[in-house]
Amino acid sequence: MVTMKEIARLANVSSATVSRVLNNSGYVSDDVRKRILKIIEETGYIPSEHAKALRTKQSNVIGVILPKLSTETASRIVNGISEELAKHGYQILLTNTNLDPKKEIEYVKLLKSKQVDGIILLATNRGEELLEEIKKLRIPFVATGQEMEGVPSVINNNFQAAKEITNLLIEKGHRSIAFIGVDETDYEVGYKRKAGYVAALEENQLPVANKWLGKAEFTIESGYSTAKKIFEASIEKPTAIVAVTDRLAIGAMEYLKEQGLEIPGDVALTGMGASDLSRYVSPKLTTVDFLSEYTGAEAAKTLLEILQEGTSIEKKQIDYRLMIRDSI
Repeated sequence: MVTMKEIARLANVSSATVSRVLNNSGYVSDDVRKRILKIIEETGYIPSEHAKALRTKQSNVIGVILPKLSTETASRIVNGISEELAKHGYQILLTNTNLDPKKEIEYVKLLKSKQVDGIILLATNRGEELLEEIKKLRIPFVATGQEMEGVPSVINNNFQAAKEITNLLIEKGHRSIAFIGVDETDYEVGYKRKAGYVAALEENQLPVANKWLGKAEFTIESGYSTAKKIFEASIEKPTAIVAVTDRLAIGAMEYLKEQGLEIPGDVALTGMGASDLSRYVSPKLTTVDFLSEYTGAEAAKTLLEILQEGTSIEKKQIDYRLMIRDSI
């Protein structure tokens, strides 16, 4: 492989002169510059970005840690991140934890060793071990997906969104509303969305029935099986279901259809996330749009603020919008 030292030898100049040409810094005569550039072109020399990063203390690369590459939410957030960072000359390096909390910690360490300028984590947990690792970092860090104590975080208003969509069902006359959630160790999706649902029921003097509270995984199949458990749990059936993701709602929809139940005539149904699927199922699914691309862009802007100014707000909350469709 051709090195800078070899380029300097062929051009009969010092390595420092080649470096000035490559970095467009310092004076180099036109004749010498042209000679060096011609040799670079002829040899196909590619400067080492790692070496450049060591010299400038900047790699212009931001590490992004994802919980799952295949989800629409993650891809939308990444799109928002990459578009915003590209405006400022940054590239992104993606890693995928596949929903394994231990890998979040591993990738924080890995990206630090890759000398990225900063890290954005789409977090699924807020464990102490992860927080400790983040606090050891000497580079800018932003979390999204979960609010983290003492860490700049860009989050959605999950509590209010779940409360509002539950209130929407109550306004439609529903009094027996089931809930399909996920594990509450996922603080934003599991805990806060359930808390919003419960708050809406309690403020309207409606009971929170344990028999109608389901806990699922993040899959359509789990939405189906959880809806089945809820409807088989007692003789009295709910007239509406709040699901914390669109995938869970679509799984529940399939179960309800198999039982010959009409949506929304017999059972109203809502999801969250405004996935593409939500527009194409029948009936079209009422859901919450959490503005994922905008969320990603705001996470990138927050990281850039830290990089450029050294300061950042601790928490930035992104709004949402209800997408009221045929399923209610």
